[in-house]
Amino acid sequence: MATSLVSFVIAEDPPARLDKALSRDVPAEADLSRSRLAKLIEEGAVKVAGEVVTNPRFKVAGGEEIEITVEAATETDIVAEDIPLTVVYEDDDLIVIDKPAGMVVHPAPGTPNGTVVNALMFHCGESLSGIGGEKRPGIVHRIDKDTTGLLVAAKNDKAHHGLAAQFEKHSVERRYLAVCYGAPDQNDPRIHGIRGTNFEAGNILKIQTFLGRHKTDRQRQAVSFEQGRHAVTRARIIETLGEPASAALIECWLETGRTHQIRVHMSHVGHSLIGDPVYGGKRKLNAKAVGDAGVEAASRFDRQALHAATLGFDHPVTGEWMEFESELPDDMAELVTALGGSL
Repeated sequence: MATSLVSFVIAEDPPARLDKALSRDVPAEADLSRSRLAKLIEEGAVKVAGEVVTNPRFKVAGGEEIEITVEAATETDIVAEDIPLTVVYEDDDLIVIDKPAGMVVHPAPGTPNGTVVNALMFHCGESLSGIGGEKRPGIVHRIDKDTTGLLVAAKNDKAHHGLAAQFEKHSVERRYLAVCYGAPDQNDPRIHGIRGTNFEAGNILKIQTFLGRHKTDRQRQAVSFEQGRHAVTRARIIETLGEPASAALIECWLETGRTHQIRVHMSHVGHSLIGDPVYGGKRKLNAKAVGDAGVEAASRFDRQALHAATLGFDHPVTGEWMEFESELPDDMAELVTALGGSL
């Protein structure tokens, strides 16, 4: 198998630990992320002053000569599949796509193929230089199978590490459009009594809880105030639907990105998303408010009405701010119109 040798010297005043010193001083052109370097140390691919070191906590002082043997990225077991993709943007480092409903992002035991990753393997081909030593796209975030919209994936380790760091710091701009039951308005006294909620200026609803696995249903997430992962969602009404308002087109944005976060949080405040098979509950709209056509459109909408509409981030290689927008998909636009919206 082809290998390359990365050689450099640890600069002055390094972090004491080898793994952190390597991360600071490894040449940028080597495209080795912190996680990849940790793996290479563990595999015995790193020499310090001519000696193999496998302990990431090995102490360095500065001036040590480093040699890292990097094997070419190996082929992955993931099968490339010729599945059409809507590509919004692509360069040598990353790709942004507009995902359709019904498509899972990553292969799993229940869905080994037909996923975004299978499609990217085919589409990107040899432009994938490898993530973690394998020729595969780097998935840094996911959207649910039946949620539509924007998704970014990395083509190499450097881009993967740079994007992942931004998602970890919550500096990525992500805004979603959704259609919910009712209208989450600050004039509704019911919402003010729900724990974990408050309104900010501009009638912006802020929901702040912990999220974790449901106690009895492992496929669901549940709100908690004692344990789980911290989650913050904000939402504002774009347009109320019906007279009186029985539904709303809303914009949601994430301070954190947890599994099913918007769906769980909107359900928590009594404004679950139309069509949501897990958190939506069996609700029916008032025909006097939205008409028979509106009731029918909502009852047959067969996925959560949620669309990842805006995605913004710093390009992980050039540093340039990039922002992409995706129009509301046809099925959601038709739903809004049927409910009396002005789209």
